[in-house]
Amino acid sequence: MSEDSVKQTSTAEGKAPVSIPRYFRNDAPLARRDPHKQLLQSLDRLITDYPPHHVPPGGGLYYGPISVAFLFYALHNLYPNLKLDDYPLNTWSAAYIEQAQTHIKNFPAPTPGKCGVSNDIMSLLALYAVTAQDPDTVKELCDHAAVMLEPETNNEWMYGRAGYLYLLRLVRGAFTDNKEAIELIEDTADEVIENIVASPRPWKWHGKAYVGAVHGAIGIITQIVLTDPSWAPKLEAELGALLSYQYESGNFPSSLPPGRDRLVQFCHGAPGVVSSLLSIRPFFPELHERIDRVITKARECIWERGLLTKEPCLCHGISGNALALDGKQFEHLMTYTTGHEIKSMAKDGMLEKSDDPSALWCGEAGRAWAWAVADKQLDKRFLGYNDL
Repeated sequence: MSEDSVKQTSTAEGKAPVSIPRYFRNDAPLARRDPHKQLLQSLDRLITDYPPHHVPPGGGLYYGPISVAFLFYALHNLYPNLKLDDYPLNTWSAAYIEQAQTHIKNFPAPTPGKCGVSNDIMSLLALYAVTAQDPDTVKELCDHAAVMLEPETNNEWMYGRAGYLYLLRLVRGAFTDNKEAIELIEDTADEVIENIVASPRPWKWHGKAYVGAVHGAIGIITQIVLTDPSWAPKLEAELGALLSYQYESGNFPSSLPPGRDRLVQFCHGAPGVVSSLLSIRPFFPELHERIDRVITKARECIWERGLLTKEPCLCHGISGNALALDGKQFEHLMTYTTGHEIKSMAKDGMLEKSDDPSALWCGEAGRAWAWAVADKQLDKRFLGYNDL
């Protein structure tokens, strides 16, 4: 997500537009909701309000029908016996995939400017490879590495090489018994990582040196290390430098040089840095103490400023901020992502609605993922980013 400003809104017809604050005060008593109940309600809203044929195509794993299909694929592995309207979750996954496939001729091929997790062609290939256990599709996905080797190719997660690394990890996990497929995937990943690491520093997207998880350095480092931990020692100095960018507030700048301390969300700010650090911490033993201090300080900021007025979601909303917290704080922020609370926020004029309300990263599918994490007490990871 780009650094967007909060939209203008009106609480009642005829009134002059007013600015919605970025967040509201976190001063209510600690609360908790039943995560399994909330998961079921979220999934019911997803298939009722955004059935497969109503979700516009496009968006890869980030938004659109492929992103919803990916959610149902992941949840089927966690809840193999769960049914919605008498259909198992993998059937729902297939239905959303079919919606995407009907538009496949309109999807642009991967390009140096769009080859990350938001690319439809590569996301479809990866998801089909794991669901159909098809080695030929693995080869087709790896053939797209040619785009990754172009010198002008982006390096970040959403549109660049780092996102391609996630897709390779997704496929790798489904072919552990296929030596030939694993060798192809790992050789491809090696080549892509070498190109990322050889790129000029600082890594830039649209001419700016971003710091965060979606477009920035922490996201790139995270995808490299989760794909091949042997690179961690070579990236230790860069990660150490990144830790030093933390504001006194605990937040992180969106880009360098640091500007105003504004955004506290996964894509830009402390939540994405915290989640990334939690998943790569084991591979940086020399930085453990610094990482722990940074996380503690960042969580104080998220707790104070994490109740965002953007529609709750993973990328730039309360669901993602909650996943960067732990224990009762995590549970408390999650109470603001229920259907009832979202309606209340809208009624009070304190909700900036999502442009992609069904999406894994921008809407209901992401809220469902967060409730599943709470229900199954999983490590607090983001589906499509650091769950693998």
